[in-house]
Amino acid sequence: MRILQLHSNFIEYEAVEKEIELAEEPEKKQDRLEEIVVLFTAVEEGDDANVARKAMENTKESLCALKVNKILIYPYAHLSSKLAKPAQALNILNEMKKLAKEMGLETYSTPFGWCKKFSISIKGHPLAEHLRIVTSDSVEEEPVCEALKAEEKLKSLWYILQPDGELIPAKDYRFKGCKNLEKLCKYEIKKVRAVQQVPPHVTLMKRLEIADYEPGSDPGNLRWYPKGRLIKSLFEQYVTDKVIDYGGMEVETPVMYDIEHPAIAHYLQRFPARQYLLCSDKRDFFLRFSACFGQFLMVHDAQFSYRQLPLRIYELTRYAFRREKSGELTGLRRLRCFTMPDCHALVADLDQAKEEFLVRFKLSMGILENGLELSKDSDFELAIRVTKDFYAENKDFVLSMVKLFGKPVLVEMWEERFFYFVLKWEFNFVDNLNKASALSTDQIDIENAKHYDMTYVDENGEKQYPMVLHCSPSGGIERGVYALLEKAHRDALKGKSPILPLWLAPTQVRIVPVSEKFLDSAEKMMKKIESNNIRVDVDDRPLSLGKKVRAAEKEWVNYVLVFGEKEENSDILPVRDRNAGKQIRNLKLQELIDEICEKTADKPFKPLALPKMLSKRPQFAF
Repeated sequence: MRILQLHSNFIEYEAVEKEIELAEEPEKKQDRLEEIVVLFTAVEEGDDANVARKAMENTKESLCALKVNKILIYPYAHLSSKLAKPAQALNILNEMKKLAKEMGLETYSTPFGWCKKFSISIKGHPLAEHLRIVTSDSVEEEPVCEALKAEEKLKSLWYILQPDGELIPAKDYRFKGCKNLEKLCKYEIKKVRAVQQVPPHVTLMKRLEIADYEPGSDPGNLRWYPKGRLIKSLFEQYVTDKVIDYGGMEVETPVMYDIEHPAIAHYLQRFPARQYLLCSDKRDFFLRFSACFGQFLMVHDAQFSYRQLPLRIYELTRYAFRREKSGELTGLRRLRCFTMPDCHALVADLDQAKEEFLVRFKLSMGILENGLELSKDSDFELAIRVTKDFYAENKDFVLSMVKLFGKPVLVEMWEERFFYFVLKWEFNFVDNLNKASALSTDQIDIENAKHYDMTYVDENGEKQYPMVLHCSPSGGIERGVYALLEKAHRDALKGKSPILPLWLAPTQVRIVPVSEKFLDSAEKMMKKIESNNIRVDVDDRPLSLGKKVRAAEKEWVNYVLVFGEKEENSDILPVRDRNAGKQIRNLKLQELIDEICEKTADKPFKPLALPKMLSKRPQFAF
């Protein structure tokens, strides 16, 4: 028997039609149940009354930890390919219901043998999702790494560290003028990751034809439409360029690794992430959740000395996987498949680590401020996570980051170290639902050099273990897009026009001819503009002028040129500038081109992979 147990805020279901002759007559064809543990259950060949009893005894035990006494037994054949025959399965399910009631559980069930549809909201805590395999001999639990178990039990001390060096317990801090920091603090202390409503960026990513959920894949895997792929690839290129300028050596490594590899097996137990597991030729593998494994194995085989330190190695992990809990999956904010720029630096000692740490801190802050145009004053907050001993011995260093940031920061302090790092910082974006998401981050790792046997040769010709710094200078690329959309929604609530940074806008300039007879002139203008590496299109659809202008506004086009007879006979163009509140600006064409080129001069460029004439474009969002 396989049971997927979900601690739920609610579940709504409806029995649609019978699938087999033995289908039960339901007491209710549809229902909504709240604050309940749902047991999606697949009865397998060989299951008997003893299996039913073990399943319910184990369920009862788990409910004590959840402090819940209410269950829904939901027959769910999709969990297994070795299903029991319908009559046997129905008997086992009835036995489970009887036992559950005898144990004093408030018990509900959905009808067996029906095609059903359901909607469920899963809580976001660590024990909310649980998979069990129950046999007559044992109950097998879903494997959970030691780091996740430790994270559940981890006791944190929370403080606010001010730029003047004062460390104040978070419970005593007044947060005057620090609303986002207060939201971050509350979010981290409560650790409620699940969302109860659709975040604004999810609606926007669909409406703007950026991305959407992929129903043909596992939850947390998205499809990216042409506009979204453009935005994503530009940001990927920008981050990569900045890391290479910093000195990162770009590499590429595999996406799957042997779970039994000695060094990797240890790392898996020290990093709090759930893995995707797979089996090939009777060997167990997992899909990577970072570039650490491949980069460390590569460095293990490399030869280098103290003269090459810091050694900086970088990969854009376009496919990284974490099997996040489904109740926590939210649009671009939390996914199961994501893109993570991952840069490691190997350093000789703590002094060199500190120096390198600050270089990467400035690099990361620059990527958010200059690349994504996020402001540390209003858009993101700094969190520092540190062991008590390391903080006591390195207060001045920790404080130097706070001074660079220029405002109070959240500090999470641990009495003892369980993870491989002693210090970690994160820039956290706080969204419109008061959820915080880590963007840029870096860590000081004091373990993995030994476990991966990465060594360098020192001044005396002796082999030494370096320290390792783990940095994602932007955080996940998808989270960067999430932050932009959430920020745009926040601006809209304040009465501003929502907009993307000019260099990331799919269409930077749209030409709107007032009638068909000006199409040829509009096309000539388009070619002149695009020859300067500017993304431009023409709205040649048979729509009214007002509808075309409104369509451009809905797409957040930065500059809109309405082109007619007056404009054809003049070198002055009326330009609707979205960044200036949709004001009409009178500019010469070359002035507009120069302005855009100046604003995007230090950013990568890519053409939009869509037809330039809007009448030729497919529609991805409805």
